Amino acid sequence: MTVRNRAATKIASYWVAWKRNWGPSLGLAGCLVAVFGVQLFVILINRRTDDSQIWLANGILLAYLLLVPRWRWPYYLAVGWVAMMLLSLVMHGLPGGRSLLMSGLNLSEVLVSASLLRPHSRQLPYFTRPRYLLRFAIFALLLGPAVAGLLHALACWLFFPMPLADVFVRWVTVDGLGTAAATPACVAIFSSRIREEIRPGHSWIYLILLTVLVAGSYLPVTAPLLALLYPLLLLILVNFGLGVASLATVFAAAAANWYAPSQANLLVLASPGLRIQFFVGSAMFMLYCVSIVLERQLQMERQLKEVAELHRQVTEYSRDALIISDLQMNRIYVSAAALKMGGWNETEIYAQHSCDLVHPDDLPRAIEALHQVEQNNENVVVEVRAQKKSGEYLWVESSLRAIHNPHTGKIDRVLNIVRDISERKQAERKLQEAYNAVEALAVTDALTGLANRRRFDQYLATEWRRSARDRQPLSVLMLDADHFKAYNDTYGHQRGDSCLKQIAEACQDVVSRPGDLVARFGGEEFVVILPNTENAGAMQVAEEISEALRSRRLEHICNELGIVTISIGCATLVPKFARHPSDLIELADKALYRAKEAGRNRVCNGNDLDATPEPAAKVEATAAFNLPGGAVVTLQHKPTPDTWH
Repeated sequence: MTVRNRAATKIASYWVAWKRNWGPSLGLAGCLVAVFGVQLFVILINRRTDDSQIWLANGILLAYLLLVPRWRWPYYLAVGWVAMMLLSLVMHGLPGGRSLLMSGLNLSEVLVSASLLRPHSRQLPYFTRPRYLLRFAIFALLLGPAVAGLLHALACWLFFPMPLADVFVRWVTVDGLGTAAATPACVAIFSSRIREEIRPGHSWIYLILLTVLVAGSYLPVTAPLLALLYPLLLLILVNFGLGVASLATVFAAAAANWYAPSQANLLVLASPGLRIQFFVGSAMFMLYCVSIVLERQLQMERQLKEVAELHRQVTEYSRDALIISDLQMNRIYVSAAALKMGGWNETEIYAQHSCDLVHPDDLPRAIEALHQVEQNNENVVVEVRAQKKSGEYLWVESSLRAIHNPHTGKIDRVLNIVRDISERKQAERKLQEAYNAVEALAVTDALTGLANRRRFDQYLATEWRRSARDRQPLSVLMLDADHFKAYNDTYGHQRGDSCLKQIAEACQDVVSRPGDLVARFGGEEFVVILPNTENAGAMQVAEEISEALRSRRLEHICNELGIVTISIGCATLVPKFARHPSDLIELADKALYRAKEAGRNRVCNGNDLDATPEPAAKVEATAAFNLPGGAVVTLQHKPTPDTWH
């Protein structure tokens, strides 16, 4: 910080401290000087012309009370009472009961008007508002002077031989007109920052013009120079505000009436006091009328600025991009978020049409959404990929809304609210992948990687309905590992699991059509669904699976061939809606049992079971196998399927 800046900061801090300590006292001193000085000036004019006085002191004190907090009113009322007592001394020459009476009545008038106009401290005077002007006219110009005037008229009627009505009317007229002339002007002067509004480089010109017009108004010329005061005051109002214009009005009125000769002119009335009153009142009325219009215009400008600033903040800080285009897809407005989203500059983004950046695969959906908005007056949401300046594409959600012409009511523009949903799309993709993985786990056998029983049941029901509708054959193969319990007992469960995986791989090596399904039915049993497959084709597939497993040469000493083999039951039906898929499973299961009963390691056709007679009697059979180390395994066959021990 430079020395000059430190000095300026120090002076500013001293000034703030001085205003805090001495500001209230200076305000009271200013009130005393204003109330006493202005009214004294009017008294001097009256003494020069020998006219009756006009009372502006009440209006000046009322202006102070309307601007300061209510808790400070007693101090200002005390200062006002001192000023009015001094004025009574000047006017009447001697202190006495009349001086006390007049001062008390003036203070009561001001207090009544101020209390009604400002019931609480936060309410400030707004003379540019018609409702407040009406309240001011009722309370300050009529009710307040009427209360004090009635008390003054009664006092004069009791103690002095004066007419009651004349005294009352004179008090109300003089005080009401004085308040009307003084209070609005003082409020405008006191509440404005005149030091900030007056620019030294240009203010002297208006002061010189004002002085020339006031002085020239009383020269023996034919041109009505005084009539130019009002346009000049309006010019000052527009350039410097109501406070400076009010101060110029008071200056013009005081100067004009001080130097006014006795000849008739625009400001000469019955008395100099009334001349001041008339000029100040009419000028302030004109200034406040114009101020109302200017205030409304300024208020509208402030509202427009607030709306513009709010719009700027919304468009600048919003993640959503706002794009307005016409029906030919020419962009009219693009927010800053759209530029950041795509990395384009304003020239590039405005040179493109609304659909130029849409991915070719998504373009038909985007065009269809635009047609819906234009034709059906709908709000349409569409998800498309938009191209960035770098060439990459990002997923966006485009909310299209129709904008109607306020004059014709027809749609002439389209609002496009664009939101970047790339993160959401990525999350949806990951969620879908996780869902697919979970769903796959739910329908997949953990050991073999084949479809599990649940998936088999679902797929069989689906293919059953489809085959019934198309009247196509549906074949099922049921596979079972021969002597698998003995395999587990001999080689252990880990080798048993490996054996099941080998069987699953053998099945998958043969069953390769997209519509076929290999599933683990349970334990060492597997099942194959062959849609649209005749019985002969299904038997051929079964033989190939059996041969594929035998070619792997998996050791199994408990089996007759010394290798792992499987038994397969085959069944084929043309499904009908009156039947159930369990009929096909039952037929394949019977064929599997027949294959086991016939010696295993073979394929049995369930469609031939009806033509093959049942055995006369089911006998028990026992087989013994010697294991390495001298152990012996005995297998006993009972006449119920799948009960080998």
